Amino acid sequence: MSDPVLSVRDLRVEFHTRRGVLKAIDGVSFDIGKGEVLGVVGESGAGKSVTGSAVIGLIDPPGRIAGGEILLSGQRVDNLPPEEMRKVRGKRIGMIFQDPLTSLNPLYKISEQLIETITTHTDLSPTQARRRAVDLLAEVGIPAPEKRIDSYPHEFSGGMRQRVVIALALCAEPELIIADEPTTALDVSVQAQIITLLKRLGREHGTAIMLVTHDMGVIAETADRVAVMYAGRIAEIGPVHDVVQNPLHPYAEGLMGAIPTLAGEDARLVQIPGSMPRLNRIPPGCAFNPRCGYRFGRCTVDRPDPLPWRGHRVACHLYDAASGPHFLGEGKTLAAAKKPEEAA
Repeated sequence: MSDPVLSVRDLRVEFHTRRGVLKAIDGVSFDIGKGEVLGVVGESGAGKSVTGSAVIGLIDPPGRIAGGEILLSGQRVDNLPPEEMRKVRGKRIGMIFQDPLTSLNPLYKISEQLIETITTHTDLSPTQARRRAVDLLAEVGIPAPEKRIDSYPHEFSGGMRQRVVIALALCAEPELIIADEPTTALDVSVQAQIITLLKRLGREHGTAIMLVTHDMGVIAETADRVAVMYAGRIAEIGPVHDVVQNPLHPYAEGLMGAIPTLAGEDARLVQIPGSMPRLNRIPPGCAFNPRCGYRFGRCTVDRPDPLPWRGHRVACHLYDAASGPHFLGEGKTLAAAKKPEEAA
C-alpha cells in the first residue's frame, strides 16, 4: 500500500489504576489506504474501540498512549498538543458513534449543529454552510432535506439520526472516518442501508474508513480488509474474503465458525470455550492459549509476533518455522494442526 491515509505503528495504550497498569492495547500496527474500509472485529474487551479512540485522540486519564506512532497522511498526530488535536478532530478525522443520540444535542436543531460544525472547520459563511448542510442531508438519504434540516433529533427515527451523524462526520470532508459500531442499534433493513451508504461515500469521497464492530456479517458486506483483535493485539489481518473463507488464526477460525449459515439445522455453530481475559489477568505466552484447541508448549511461554502468511499477517506459533513439528508448512491448514492431546 502506497502512502496510506492512516498508519498505526506499535500502538500501546495503558490505564493506570489502583490495581496497577492495565495494557489495553499492546503493539497494534495497521494501515488504511485512501477509499479503503478496514474492519476491526473481535469480542467485547478486545480493544477495538480503544484503538479508535486513540487514533482520534480521545484517551482520557487515567488512560494514556504509552508508545508507538499514529500518522495521518504522513503527519504524526498522537503527540500533538490538545488544541492542535482539536483542529484535526472533526476536520481531518470524522467519528461516527454507536448511539447517534450521544453525538447530537437534543436541545438544538439539526441545522444549528451541522452549520456550526461546517463553519468551525471551513471558511464557508453561515448561508453557504446551510446550503452545504442541506446537500449533505440529501447525500446521506434524508428525504425533503430543506424541511427536515430544521427538525430536532428526537423528530428523527434511529436510522435517520444515524444518517445525520454520518453527515456530521462528512461536514469537513475528512481524510479518515472512524465508525464505532454504527449499525448495532438499528434494524436489519436499516443496517443494510447504512452499510451501503458508508461504502458509497467512502468510494466517492476517497475517505479511509475504520469500521469497528463485533458483527462479522457487517464486516463481510462492508470491509476491504479485516483485522481480528484479541486482548489488545491483532491476531490476524488480511483481505476480508480470505479471512472469512479461510481464517488462519484459531481465534479467527472460531469467530467465523460462530456465524450462522443457510446450511440447515444440522450444521452446528462453533463455540469458543472460555471468555476474553481481564486486562490484569492476561496469560503468559499467547493470550488466546487457554481457549485454543491447537495450543502446544510454546504457546504458554512465548508471545507470538505477527508473521506474513499467504497475504495475511497472523500472530500464531503454528506459522513460525521455529515451532518445529507444530509448524504448518505450505499446503497445510489448521485442520492439520495437532490437538493438545496429540502434542503431549
